[in-house]
Amino acid sequence: MKKEYTEITNDLMFPEGPISMPDGSIILVEIARGTLTQVHNNGSKDILAELGGGPNGAAIGPDGCVYVCNNGGFEWHNIDGLLIPGGQGDDYSGGRIEKVDIKSGSVETIYTECDGNPLKGPNDIVFDKEGGFWFTDLG
Repeated sequence: MKKEYTEITNDLMFPEGPISMPDGSIILVEIARGTLTQVHNNGSKDILAELGGGPNGAAIGPDGCVYVCNNGGFEWHNIDGLLIPGGQGDDYSGGRIEKVDIKSGSVETIYTECDGNPLKGPNDIVFDKEGGFWFTDLG
């Protein structure tokens, strides 16, 4: 049985962390572009926030804001049309957790370290039933 796929949009720059929204759109991060992006059902896209670095995971918090893991940025290589991440980029801005108000686009950095240790490459974030969040970090 052959599965059918429908392309909704294109030209995303290394998308991750998709969040399904009640209106049918998807909010995601574009790691290579450094943005939080909303993709609508018709394929159109809106940049909700310019984050810089390397946004690498996202989740909606209990307050309705989007919380983003930002790895600080990679160097990127285009190999035969594929965008491939490398090591830390020359413009590495440090790992962090950011809170984005999707109505205003305002971005607030809420964590850059844990127990005195700087975040290096946070990735993927989830909320628990009490409203706390969990994320992974490299190193």
